[in-house]
Amino acid sequence: MKKTIINVLAMFIVTGIAIAQQQTAKGTLDKKYWENVTSIETTINTLYGVISGEKGEDRNWELFRYLFHPNAKMVASGKNRVGLIAARFITDDEYIELSGQMLVENGFYEEELNRVTEQFGSLAHVLSTYQSFHSKKDTEPFMRGINSIQLMFDTERWWIINIYWTQETPSNPIPKKYLPKRS
Repeated sequence: MKKTIINVLAMFIVTGIAIAQQQTAKGTLDKKYWENVTSIETTINTLYGVISGEKGEDRNWELFRYLFHPNAKMVASGKNRVGLIAARFITDDEYIELSGQMLVENGFYEEELNRVTEQFGSLAHVLSTYQSFHSKKDTEPFMRGINSIQLMFDTERWWIINIYWTQETPSNPIPKKYLPKRS
C-alpha cells in the first residue's frame, strides 16, 4: 500500500513538472500577449483576428501560437475523396506551414456569426459559427461552418486545447439554432 501511494505521488510530481515545462516552453510566462488570453471572449476574438487579413498582409504567427496549449490540435473534418467523413489532425505549427502562405496570397477573413459557450470551472466549450471572405470588401462569404473550440483555464490564462471544425455544405446546412437570432 505504501509503495502504491509513493508511486501515485511520484506520477503527480512528474506530470506537474512536465506540464509546467510545456507551458513555459509555449510562452505562458511571457506577458507580451497576456491581454489576449485573459477571458474566453478575448481568446476567441484574438483567434479570429490573427488569422484574418487582406491579400499580402502578414499574420502574427507568434500571437497565433501563444493561444494554443503545447499539445493542442486543430481538426478539420469533411467528406474525403470517397465520400466518407474524415478528420485531419494538425498542430498550430502545421496549420501555419500548410495555410499561412495561402492566407497571405489570397486574403482571408473569418468572421464569427454566432457563439454558444458552455463552461464548467476551468473547462469551456465554444460552438462558434463562422463565415469566410477573401477581403473585408466582399459582401458574400465563400464559406461558412462551425468551429468547436475547447479551452482550458490554468488559473492564470485561457488556452485553446482543440479546434474541431466542419464547413457547411448543401447537404449539411448550419442549423438555425447556431445562426444569429433575427431581431
